[in-house]
Order: sequence, then C-alpha cells, then structure tokens
Amino acid sequence: MSVTTERESELLASVPTGLLIGGQWRPAAAGGTFDVEDPSTGKTLLTIADAGPEDGAAALDAAAAAQESWARTAPRERGEILRRAFELVTERADDFALLMTLEMGKPLTEARGEVTYGAEFLRWFSEEAVRAFGRYSVSPDGKSRLLVNKKPVGPCLLITPWNFPLAMATRKIAPAVAAGCTMVLKPANLTPLTSSLFAAVMQEAGLPDGVLNVVHTRDAGGVTGPLIKDERLRKLSFTGSTPVGRSLLEAAAGNVLRTSMELGGNAPFVVFEDADLDAAVTGAMLAKLRNMGEACTAANRFIVHESVAEEFGRKFAAKMADMPTGRGTEDETKVGPLIDGKSRDKVHDLVSDALGNGATAVIGGAPVDGPGYFYQPTVLTGVAAGSRILKEEIFGPVAPIVTFSTEDEAVRLANDTEYGLVAYVFTKDLNRGLRMGERLETGMLGLNAGVVSNAAAPFGGVKQSGLGREGGLEGIEEYLYTQYIGIADPYTDSPVG
Repeated sequence: MSVTTERESELLASVPTGLLIGGQWRPAAAGGTFDVEDPSTGKTLLTIADAGPEDGAAALDAAAAAQESWARTAPRERGEILRRAFELVTERADDFALLMTLEMGKPLTEARGEVTYGAEFLRWFSEEAVRAFGRYSVSPDGKSRLLVNKKPVGPCLLITPWNFPLAMATRKIAPAVAAGCTMVLKPANLTPLTSSLFAAVMQEAGLPDGVLNVVHTRDAGGVTGPLIKDERLRKLSFTGSTPVGRSLLEAAAGNVLRTSMELGGNAPFVVFEDADLDAAVTGAMLAKLRNMGEACTAANRFIVHESVAEEFGRKFAAKMADMPTGRGTEDETKVGPLIDGKSRDKVHDLVSDALGNGATAVIGGAPVDGPGYFYQPTVLTGVAAGSRILKEEIFGPVAPIVTFSTEDEAVRLANDTEYGLVAYVFTKDLNRGLRMGERLETGMLGLNAGVVSNAAAPFGGVKQSGLGREGGLEGIEEYLYTQYIGIADPYTDSPVG
C-alpha cells in the first residue's frame, strides 16, 4: 500500500477487500487478487480479491436464495433500510469523497458533489418503495374485475462503470432494493473500493444477507457470462460503452432478460447568437469538465453560432486555462488525472487527429509530463467535418468547437451521431428552446443549463445511447413487472373469459 497521509491510510484500512457473498466478506475461491491504483500516481492503494466464475455462481446462489423472502418484505421496511443508508452515507461523506478521489482521481470538491448526488438516490427510492402502485377496476363490459399488481422482477445483475463509483452503484441498487429485488453487483475493476465501502454501509443499514452481493474481478466476461445464461437471473442493468452494451444485449436475449442499458454519449452543446455568453461559458465548463470530461453526459461537441463563436471561444479558453491539474486531494486542483494511460492515449489520439486535419489548439493539446495520467484542458477551433473527435466519445478535458449559421444547420450537426443521451442548448428564446427539445434526438436536454442529472428525473438516452431509465418515477419500474389477475364478477360469480 502506498499512500501519502495517515488519514488516507486509515480510510483504506476500513475498506473490505474481499467479495461480499451471502452476507459474508470472503476471499476469491481460487485465491486470486489484483491491485487498485491511484491514477494520479500509478501506485497501489489496496490489493483486493479477484473473483472467478465460481464466485459469481455463489453470489447468484445467494441472491436467488434470498429473493422470495426479500420480495415479501414490507415496502416500508425496504424504504427504511434505504433511508438509513442515506443517512449513513451522508454522515460518512468525507470518507466516500476521499476514497473516490484516491481510486478514481476526481478533485475532492467534485467527489463531495457525487456523494450528495449518489446519496439522493437512496433517499428518493426510500420514498418510492411504498408507491409501487397497482390498480383495481371494473372491466369495460362490467362482467369481471381487473386487478393489476407490480411485482419484483427477481435477481438482478448490476454492472457499474469506473467514472462515478458511488452514484452509479446507488442509482441501480436503490431502486432494486425498493422494488424487492436481490442483486449481484459487478463494479468496474478500476474503481471497486467505493462499491465495497457502500456495500458495507448497506449491511450496517440492515440489508439482509444475500440481498446485495459484490464480486469485483478482472475477468468480467468470465464471471458475468455464466450468470447471464443462468435462468434464475431475471434482470441485467449495465452502464458503460456501447460496444460492450451491444454484446451484453445479445447475451441477454438467450433468456429474454429484462435489460437497462445506459451507454455511450456524444453530447452536442449548442450556443445560439442570442445566448447569454457568460452563462453559456459557465454551463460549458460544467458540461465539459465535470469528472475531467469522463462522463457520458459530458459535452462532446460545441456547436456555436458563427456570429458569437470567436467571443465564446475566447472566454471559454480563458476559463479552461484557469483550471490547474493535479492530484485530487490537493486544494488547488481543479482537474484530476484520467483513469489510466490507455484513456489518456486515446484522448491524445483524438486531439492529434483533429490537429492533423487543420484544427487549432487555442489552449492545451498535450498530455501533462510527470507521474499520473493527466491531460491538459484543451480548446480546439477550426475542427474539420469528419474529424474523429466529432464522432467518438472523448472522455477527457477537450472541447472541439464548430460553427453554424442557421437553426436547421444546428439541428443537423447536433443529430449527426449514433448517440442520443443528452444535449445542451443555450438561447434566450423560449420558443426556440422548446423547438430544439422537439427536434433533437436525445433522451435528455439541458436548456440554459450545463448539468441535468437529478435523482428525481429519468436518466437515459435514445439510439445507441441505450434503453431504459434510471431515477425519477420511471426508475423503479425497471425492476418491477406487471401482473394482471382477472376476477369473476362478485355479483354473479360468473367465470372470467
């Protein structure tokens, strides 16, 4: 273990390093382990259990064994467990924030924001647990009664990404708990520590053994593949890249699993000529640099009206230039490292391709020398159509700017992508904003806002950004199925049919 402060050492010592199966923390059956690194230094934080297929099977065994009793648990009790978990996470906000900063790299200020956001899913779904309503009605012909129930789908496999280690876990676990589903959680192997600490908090909140099982592994396909083929699994929820999502959907088809897929993004950030440019720049900073740009909701393409492009670009570049990079635990740091060397190399490849096609780096444009996986905050202008950076998800602190002249052109450029997760539009014209909402092919829209994520709102996309929704009233529905019961007319006792 290599850490820099006693506080960090004490926190890491409190994180479980085993697998959580049936309420017990235990080593991998085959004894395998792997190291979790600090991306700002490349040094090892902790060595943890590396699950194999037999561990995944044991986790699903535990989830399946617990499903019936957990489904019968009173909704109020499930809600109270989530409420206690919300309070415990909030009490330990500093611990969760520091742990995320250590294993993922985001500055502490951002990590604290994620704790608040992630905890809110626990509070929201603690309230939704008692509102999974069905209905009772008289059939249209009056000859029977219609009873509609909402029931938990059953054991779920939840696969979370590395970029929001707490929020992506709570966004899936909270509605599953509220609905009465048991779970196997497979966190990203780059950032598994936060998930383990959160699972320990769920135990402390009173979650029964076997309801939540955690298997971290470097062999994701070897562990999750057999689970997806197991007929006891009834739901798959995945957040990650579109290529992986496609392969998981193919695998899930074999058992016709319920699926939720929150996949890639290529968010357009459209600035019209009448926009408040200072507000647009502020929104651009939020939409671009949240999590160093390593977010599916990050603004990927800045589509700016030609009449204000120069002023917007100048103001945006000035703000980006005032964002020092460094280890997230340092007070002055505004931009932390990218998650690993492969990710940093991909970002630089995209920038190099754009520059090679005639773009200009107003600021940045290169990796940062020294330890860790840092990349300079970058603004590119004159980006040529067809450049890879306009087609591929950047996942880094790089902002390419292109221009447009008409609203129709802005819509065409914004929709010119296989993705459709989120878009951002800045304009003072409300009618135009509403038109853009209707014309843009996107699951979410930030209108004069650079952040849209909210536990009370449905999060998800269209096209190859996925299917299903997380959060909001819709979030719990992903973990419920509808059962209809036909009842004979109580006045005649006549059979239904």
